[in-house]
Amino acid sequence: MCGREAVDFMRDRGAADPTMNRILQAMLVLFYFELGAILIYLPWSALWEQNYFLSRFPALIPILLHPSLRGAVSGLGVLDIFLAAGMIRQGGQAARASQR
Repeated sequence: MCGREAVDFMRDRGAADPTMNRILQAMLVLFYFELGAILIYLPWSALWEQNYFLSRFPALIPILLHPSLRGAVSGLGVLDIFLAAGMIRQGGQAARASQR
């Protein structure tokens, strides 16, 4: 199975089992939320300042410890949390639409 056949199989499989789709969507929302929380917290923790790459490659210290890079990584975390919230909102709208 390749290409178009795989897409058709997954579409048919998803249509046959809506409970599994909701479980997978809930797991994906949790994953994005956790990833976002980690990306917000990690750049400002001591773990970020004391890691393998900084001890192995001292030339990376000015780059990895720069506040702009830390802010960019935290910004990705915020985007992940917004993505999770959007998926929750979209899931609620899809559930209401299917009840009509």
